[in-house]
Amino acid sequence: MKMTNYRLQTEMEHIKPESQEWFKDYIRQVLESDKPYHVKADYIGLSIQEIQNKIDSEDIKEMSALKKSLTSAKATALEATATVLAEYGIDHLDGTAISSITITAHKTKLKETFKIINEEALIKLGFYTVVVDEQAVKDAMLTVEGMDLIDAFVEVGVTQEQVAAKIKVNARRSSQNNQAAELLNLVDSQEAA
Repeated sequence: MKMTNYRLQTEMEHIKPESQEWFKDYIRQVLESDKPYHVKADYIGLSIQEIQNKIDSEDIKEMSALKKSLTSAKATALEATATVLAEYGIDHLDGTAISSITITAHKTKLKETFKIINEEALIKLGFYTVVVDEQAVKDAMLTVEGMDLIDAFVEVGVTQEQVAAKIKVNARRSSQNNQAAELLNLVDSQEAA
């Protein structure tokens, strides 16, 4: 994973709806610069592709798994250390880099459980709900017989949703590593100019 982010990529990664105007101004500056048009396109496109590379990266999945593993390991280490310190009769240790280590007392935590033993008896007593199967209704509406049967009970409407214009980055047929190198060279050449 590429560890260096460049200004446009960093701005894209941290953009929020309320800071959109500032970002638009920055894009205008890029477009109005005296750089060749293909350099501008590469700068914008490669920045977006690097964000997509981060999204697609296995590193994020590995970090999530590592976080879960480390959380479990820490909990185990805390319990094991407390057990050993208790064996030695230690309930408090002072440190120099840390203030102290204190062993919390063993607790019994009560948790309420709920298990239904006889569903049919509860249903007969009136403890149930009836829910319309929306997917079955939609499927029935696809047939003439189904439409005749349920038409009086269903209203079909159409809503309109505005989808904002977006750009699409069309990549050259090259490896992802070349994209990162191209972005690095592009930004280095812009800084030198």
